[in-house]
Amino acid sequence: MNQKADLIDQRQEKLEEIRSRGYDPYPHKYSLTQRIAQVREAFSSSSAEELESSKPELQTAGRLISIRGHGKASFAHLAEGGERLQIYVRQDRIGQEQYELFRLLDVGDIVGVQGVVFRTRTDELTVIVDRLTLLSKSMLSLPEKWHGLADVETRYRQRYLDLLVNPRVREIFTRRSRIISSIRLFLEERAYIEVETPMMQTLAGGATARPFETFHEALGIPLYLRIAPELYLKRLVVGGMDRVFEINRNFRNEGISTRHNPEFTMLEFYQAYSDYRDLMDLTEEMLARVVEEVTGSLQVEFGESTIDFSRFERYSMVESVQKFWQGEDPPSSEQLCEQEGVKESLRELGVSFPPEAGWGKLLGLLFESVAEAQLVQPTLIYDFPKELSPLSKTKDEDPRFAERFEIFAGGLEIGNAYSELNDPAEQRQRFEEQSEAREQGDKEAHLMDHDYIQALLYGMPPTAGEGIGIDRLVMLLTDSSSIREVILFPHLKPRDV
Repeated sequence: MNQKADLIDQRQEKLEEIRSRGYDPYPHKYSLTQRIAQVREAFSSSSAEELESSKPELQTAGRLISIRGHGKASFAHLAEGGERLQIYVRQDRIGQEQYELFRLLDVGDIVGVQGVVFRTRTDELTVIVDRLTLLSKSMLSLPEKWHGLADVETRYRQRYLDLLVNPRVREIFTRRSRIISSIRLFLEERAYIEVETPMMQTLAGGATARPFETFHEALGIPLYLRIAPELYLKRLVVGGMDRVFEINRNFRNEGISTRHNPEFTMLEFYQAYSDYRDLMDLTEEMLARVVEEVTGSLQVEFGESTIDFSRFERYSMVESVQKFWQGEDPPSSEQLCEQEGVKESLRELGVSFPPEAGWGKLLGLLFESVAEAQLVQPTLIYDFPKELSPLSKTKDEDPRFAERFEIFAGGLEIGNAYSELNDPAEQRQRFEEQSEAREQGDKEAHLMDHDYIQALLYGMPPTAGEGIGIDRLVMLLTDSSSIREVILFPHLKPRDV
């Protein structure tokens, strides 16, 4: 018999014994006067003398995480909501019958206790128990700790155990919730309306990525999980909703890495009568506020770096290549604005590139090779090649470049923004160019969206739009090196149970 089965058998015997004594090991409800965190908050500053005088009574509950027996008296710890509380169980106080129930409990069981708060001789806040109630029998033992790479994967597969034994994990996801709340409040204060758009779409649009495909039996049509909500949100701007945002789940059929998960969370928002430079200012203000509200400081530790959100750098893509060039003589602006000049720079770095790639994609590759990893402090990179930005307005003074910026910090790209293209004829032409690229084998190229073109024909005001990766922002603000650390249930290759 394997160890797990043997343990279940042992606990099953205890479960049957508990039932034979007339106890329901899985009751429907248990009323609390205070949760454990509230108990600690209420009495953490109370002295032993004050507690002895007032004898505060309460009823709380939690999971047993330790039991120390001493004959007819035992100490144990309950854990709940990231907090723990000691309990003291004495046979002469709760009676023999209740004490025998206590002796049948195991670490991992969930129990409710009614009793009086006091402090032990070692000054630990404790509840002396007057009544004990079993709320749920645990049939498997809790792990003592995690160690080694194999167990790191187990943590992600069994996140419920990870949360039980690793306080830092709970802190990460509590902070994640606070980040989202702070963003939502910031936008609502500026008259943004939160909306919801379809997750299943007849066309996967709004970004260049390979979608997941499914099929709707009743309609008899293929559907795609959205890769971005962009085109639907801009339809709402056409409809007169001048400031809209969505905190949304997106799905992209791509590889998995420490920075990529096929299902992820984005903030996407649109502001009419604005351009990308307006959103640069808004983004800096929003991120600084969120960071300070959530962490209590504008400086956060990420890996070996201290990231300072009190100031942001700004460089055009061409400027960033020159700024972070590692060689003696950085390429000139003229060289970086010509296809052969960019190819020469890539060859100098030993970076391979597709021979058929155009100037825009080559400049993007050069930027990724030279600058991206160096963008540790908060930085906005603006003016991307038009070829990399099929939904963005081009610059009047140089139409080779689009009015677009990306946000970087800690070497991570955490956001992307445009002055949105609102000329229906030009948008149609961009879609046609993407369709040609798709026919030539680019599975991530954008599909033609005729309904979106029709929406633009009714007129969309000048608009700027932005998407921020919530998962990567949480990585930054929790000092997490992998995106799997900040997603409760990341995707993993299945294995036998």
